[in-house]
Amino acid sequence: MKVSIITVSYNSEKTIAHTIESVLAQTYPNIEYWIIDGKSSDETIKIAESYREAFDKRECAYHIVSEPDGGIYDAMNKGIKFATGDIIGIINSDDWYEKDAVETAATVFKKQNCDLMYANIRMHKADGSTFIKKAKMRKFQTSRDWNHPTTFVKAEWYKQYPFRNLGIHDDYGFFLQMKKLGKKIVIIDKVLANFHMGGASNHKDIKAAVRRIKDRYRYCYRINGYSRWYLVECVAIEAAKFLLG
Repeated sequence: MKVSIITVSYNSEKTIAHTIESVLAQTYPNIEYWIIDGKSSDETIKIAESYREAFDKRECAYHIVSEPDGGIYDAMNKGIKFATGDIIGIINSDDWYEKDAVETAATVFKKQNCDLMYANIRMHKADGSTFIKKAKMRKFQTSRDWNHPTTFVKAEWYKQYPFRNLGIHDDYGFFLQMKKLGKKIVIIDKVLANFHMGGASNHKDIKAAVRRIKDRYRYCYRINGYSRWYLVECVAIEAAKFLLG
């Protein structure tokens, strides 16, 4: 089973090396890696290119595309279009995989013939502390139970249902879409990736929080047919970010 990994980047010179090295260190052999860059003006591409020989030695197809795009989900869709693997994982340029993440995903897909899987993630706070965000599935749907960097999807579904590119939570909107369509989803009780908190979805600003509430409500829940009561969930998520960091 071939696995395509996609990293979207833009001016990521401070963090992308860690991400790339985590893909390079994977224990699973049959990987192709796509870096989709938004025409960075810093050293991102120079850093990415410096790993080409290492990927060649690993016999791993390594592709770097750097050109202007329409935002993070437009870039992800571009990577998905290019991908030739059976399943696809997306890891952003400030996050990184555990070394057996891809091997675990490939094993799960082979054994369970699922459409989508996700797992636990280690969250890294600005003060250096960490905690584990567990992967769960419950009747009441909440993004607190889902972790995008640990998510792997059958390529055919990503290609058939590309990200809508409507807001900053389109990845979660895709997950809800797959759930509504009745796709087989498997959860793994294991840490597969690491996430740096403090990005666009965590910035502490009232106006930004209100925008995120509207974005999540409209383009995740309502667009996928969920009840208006999910507005409460959207508000609760933002309140927790302000309180817990």
